Amino acid sequence: MQQPIVFSCLKAYDLATFRADLIAGITVAMVALPLSLAIAIASGADPSTGLVTAIIAGFLISALGGSRVQIGGPTGAFIVVVFSVIAEHGYDGLVLSSLMAGILLLIAGYLRAGRLIAFVPEAVVNGFTIGIAVIIASSQLKDFFGLNVQALPAEFVAKITALWQASDGLSPSALGVALATMVMIVVFRRLAPRLPGLIVAVAIGSAAVALFDLDVDTIHSRFGALPAQLPSPSLPDISWSRLMELVPSALVIAFLAGVESLLSAMVADRMISDHHRPDAELTAQGAANIASALFGGLPATGAIARTATNIRAGGRTPVSGMVHALVLLAAMMIAAPLFGYLAMPALAALLILTAWNMSEPHKWAEYSRTPKSDRMLLVLTLLLTVFVDLTVAVGAGVSIGLALRLSRKAQTDSDWTPPER
Repeated sequence: MQQPIVFSCLKAYDLATFRADLIAGITVAMVALPLSLAIAIASGADPSTGLVTAIIAGFLISALGGSRVQIGGPTGAFIVVVFSVIAEHGYDGLVLSSLMAGILLLIAGYLRAGRLIAFVPEAVVNGFTIGIAVIIASSQLKDFFGLNVQALPAEFVAKITALWQASDGLSPSALGVALATMVMIVVFRRLAPRLPGLIVAVAIGSAAVALFDLDVDTIHSRFGALPAQLPSPSLPDISWSRLMELVPSALVIAFLAGVESLLSAMVADRMISDHHRPDAELTAQGAANIASALFGGLPATGAIARTATNIRAGGRTPVSGMVHALVLLAAMMIAAPLFGYLAMPALAALLILTAWNMSEPHKWAEYSRTPKSDRMLLVLTLLLTVFVDLTVAVGAGVSIGLALRLSRKAQTDSDWTPPER
């Protein structure tokens, strides 16, 4: 099992490095705060669970991980899985699934499985990422337009049908707040990339709701007051039948956490010209998901967008990630009542933009130039993710992708002829 990289970083740690990590940690916390709340709400969970996850898991992913600048917490990739697990097995089922997934990730780290990421076909990763983005965006249309839909179906076609049937009830106030927030996020990102534009835009949009007394849902009006402290750790109800029932969900959570964290670490490596420790990263994901589950949080993994923000803000070591978690804890303890004023359309706008960025539209032209089999695999995984189930999509995509790889290898081998002697 590889040693956490923080020990190597601390050998030459100085005040200048700490100052850089402190500024970066505070900056990332300002980005992570509204995202954590929005992701929890979109997942069908209480908004406070998003903050709990960012604090507990975010600290451990940095403290125990194999990347110098990785930032961990709840991510958009888990929204679909978490929503379906809660709908089918309740929140206790999600907590137990996360606990099991954490144990699986610890075992994977111990067995040095970090390098197996290379065997997951890129087309599968791209396909289910775009599919997840489509589902996330569609789940936010209700709040974006202020539609009155009591129970939004989980199935994609039924969801779109229900939204269309409720379109007559569109709220101009909600739509105005959502569009204004979206425009501000894009403008701040382009003109002032160092500014924590996400929280500034969401705060301005939410302030407009309070100042003009707009008829728009807020976190407080829908969920009540948020807690100002972390919950006490506890174990979920565990039985053999319950464990067997939740194995598929645990496998999907472990797979997503492992793949996304390693992909994020690889992106960070390219940005800072470094090399992460993949097995330490898996171990950290395992410990983080176990701890998050014990505190009633959501599944967690490395977050590519927040990691990139950390790098651009000057983060140099895992200390910046730990600072980000501690700043979120301080914000929760001091300013929890203020979070209740955050407007649901503003958070919906944030998540729709997050989904758009997740789909990486700048790479779509590149996908069209890949081999036909890879394009078909990407489309198949995307369609299965959106219209069937993420578990089926990942299982079918990986199986077909590996079969295609073996087929290409066999074809290459069969084309080889021994030289004449």
